[in-house]
Amino acid sequence: MSFFNAIYERKNTSSLKWDKMGEIYQLDDTSEILPMWVADMDFPAPKVVVDALTERLNHPIFGYTFPSDDVKHAITNWFANRHQWTIDPSTILFHQGVIPAIASIVETFTHVGDKIGMSTPIYPPFFNVPIAQQREIVTCDLTETNGSYAWDFEKLEQLFQSGIKMYILCNPHNPAGIVWSREDLEKLIQLCIKYDVYLLADEIHADISINKAYTPTLTVKGADEANIITCIAPTKTFNLAGIHAAMTITPNKELQLALEKTGLAHGSLSLNTFACTAVKAVYTEGAQWVDDLLAYLKVNMNYVVEQLNAIDGIQVTVPDATYLMWIDYRGTGLSEKEMMDRLLSIGKVALDPGTKYKEAGQGFLRINVACPFETLKDGVERIKHALQ
Repeated sequence: MSFFNAIYERKNTSSLKWDKMGEIYQLDDTSEILPMWVADMDFPAPKVVVDALTERLNHPIFGYTFPSDDVKHAITNWFANRHQWTIDPSTILFHQGVIPAIASIVETFTHVGDKIGMSTPIYPPFFNVPIAQQREIVTCDLTETNGSYAWDFEKLEQLFQSGIKMYILCNPHNPAGIVWSREDLEKLIQLCIKYDVYLLADEIHADISINKAYTPTLTVKGADEANIITCIAPTKTFNLAGIHAAMTITPNKELQLALEKTGLAHGSLSLNTFACTAVKAVYTEGAQWVDDLLAYLKVNMNYVVEQLNAIDGIQVTVPDATYLMWIDYRGTGLSEKEMMDRLLSIGKVALDPGTKYKEAGQGFLRINVACPFETLKDGVERIKHALQ
């Protein structure tokens, strides 16, 4: 576990997490602010990927590259072994990130003015990307009880009845860390079939299951009858966001060909040299690293629960999945502005405000706990200081 205890200086590395806070939080000086916001780990990438990239760098020619069959086999073996999901390699398309993949899916299967549904609180690009593509967003709040969320299927069906063309699913869910049950996913799929709605499933957090095993949407009963496209990536699992690599999976050949056509039009259906190398390395040799990561995250999360639940008005639980925790501060009586002002001005710590995930996130904060334990303790003390 000592691997995860190492603290690296990340300032002045063009890190979004560390070097963009001034712009994000509208602060002139962020030199004393500890970032615990964006979903980017402060752990170094696994040695297997560093070694593989170093070896590749020793060959000084970086021409056009394509993902070889070995890359596809590494992906399919990983998901078969970790998640009992058998993926046909021919159903894989490569993309330069999950967000670009989502943009391509929205462009391919919907038109300007179409309605796209989702359940809030939800990851901001789910609404930002379609809005930029001139689609209409229609939402249905998840039902919340003590920081845990569920679908109200009666309300969800009303959302489908409103005429949506696509529903965007986050599984596991960001920001609340829910792993959706097989039964609930089956109900969702049946709604998609009944109302002829495309289902876009973002499953980038699949490997970071803390308390509950993730169920791949495409393995659920009825999935073969529905129009489903799943997005996966190693970037969240192995802290490789800067590598820009993602994949889409759909067993429906008609959907795949349509999505491939869009990707070809944009020239975006490949991975760069270093992404090919990294994807193969982590999916071939990264299993033990992930097991160790999950154990480390559990310790961090239990510490956060122990410390923050001792503060009046604060409630937080260990999520099913992700390295993100959803803090309920409604009991403090503070407005979001008051809470954020305290955290940034007094605590000198940056968390995500809940309304970043739409109004259903009012009264919540998202904290990223994927950092060395000493950094986490520092962050928790800053939060406690801000709320004294």
